[in-house]
Amino acid sequence: MNVGISVSRVGSKAQTAAMKKVAGRLKLDMGQYREVAAFAQFGTAELDKATQSQLERGQRIQEVLKQSQFGPVPMDRQVMMLYAVTNGYLDDIPVEKLAAFESEFYRFMEASYANIGKTVAETKELSAEIEETLKKAVQEFKQGFNK
Repeated sequence: MNVGISVSRVGSKAQTAAMKKVAGRLKLDMGQYREVAAFAQFGTAELDKATQSQLERGQRIQEVLKQSQFGPVPMDRQVMMLYAVTNGYLDDIPVEKLAAFESEFYRFMEASYANIGKTVAETKELSAEIEETLKKAVQEFKQGFNK
């Protein structure tokens, strides 16, 4: 998926309010990641901590955006995962463990916080209350996730 190119003429008007809220920084973050990655590939200078963090977050965003050809991800799950990655909750998860994190996270959410996915799917919104519960859920899941 290329987040820099709209797949339709409608663009973000076709997105739900919940998706707009969590993906608002996505395009900017990915654009910055691509610029820094292009510069970093030359490897001529040591990267400062902020630049290294930007590269690492970009790698995680790219990994989260991957989806199998015949495995569409429901909108509510996309919202939950994009919320986690764009807000830095996945910054300490190794990139190679993100696929496992994602599948286990969805199972955890279904078992423990099914109301979040259900509410987002029905209302297509991410209210402050739901966002706060989602934040709590992500933090709770991370405590039990084996990095």
